[in-house]
Amino acid sequence: MGIRSRLILTCCVAGWLMAGCAGTGQAHETEAKTQQGVASYYSDRFQGRTTASGEPFDQQALTAAHPTLPFGTRVTVTREDNGREVEVLINDRGPYAKGRIIDLSKRAAKALGMLKRGTVPVEISYIR
Repeated sequence: MGIRSRLILTCCVAGWLMAGCAGTGQAHETEAKTQQGVASYYSDRFQGRTTASGEPFDQQALTAAHPTLPFGTRVTVTREDNGREVEVLINDRGPYAKGRIIDLSKRAAKALGMLKRGTVPVEISYIR
């Protein structure tokens, strides 16, 4: 084996070892995060409109709007005054009403038993 071949082989092995040690460069945290506040839900007039993620809003899907969580994040929303919970997918931005932390689809709101009330205290939790 010539010097050039050995150098190439050495560089390949070193690169492979470094890549294995470095991983993807992303933290692999599994820490649960929570947020408490008030939840509301979308009215029927948003049905079919395009969400911030680009997909049409479907009030029968288990989805929600959050101001900062990445699209595709799954969160568990627990109603604090009765313990009911639902898992939703973040696919939109909002809510824009002061003091609210999440806007739920109508189906998710129904699962929490909040259709008549409109807003309820919740805790949202997700894995980061």
